[in-house]
Amino acid sequence: MKKLLLLSVISFAFSLRAQIGTTKTFGNNDSKWTFGGSAGLGGSFGNNNGGTSVYISPRIGYMLTESLETGVASGLTWTNAKYYSSSTIGVGPFVNYYIGRNFFLSGMFQEYFFNQKNKLTDVKYSGDEAALYLGGGYMQKIGDRAYMQIGGMYNVLYKEDKSVFGSGFIPSIGVVFGL
Repeated sequence: MKKLLLLSVISFAFSLRAQIGTTKTFGNNDSKWTFGGSAGLGGSFGNNNGGTSVYISPRIGYMLTESLETGVASGLTWTNAKYYSSSTIGVGPFVNYYIGRNFFLSGMFQEYFFNQKNKLTDVKYSGDEAALYLGGGYMQKIGDRAYMQIGGMYNVLYKEDKSVFGSGFIPSIGVVFGL
């Protein structure tokens, strides 16, 4: 079961993630609010029991300065495989610091609540786990106020033998509008 969870998490980590935000709200071009999120789809096929994973993460932020953004992010992950299923909900604050619109540093705390089920034994498990992600990456301008971000984050609270997650590292590729 842990191998399947690891495979599912790795599938999510390498799935395409798109992050969309905008500072234009209700016709006000001077608004400092940002909106957006991430989404991903993953799967594992073959003789490893197969499976599908779906991830969605809406967020709302506020630009404190031209380079500093803070806000709240949440996430929902659903995984279904032949012998295993799970759902995870996470919520918490984030902060992004933009360096010359070429690089960014990120920090995000998430409190995750999860439900897991072993379909063979019908054993169910529920719990929660905290994660503190630190990371950053590179930004490339792709439009008027649009940037592509390539980076990664690491959960500094991750403990291999105690975590429900298969890894503490999360690579990401995304697009941000409105910076």
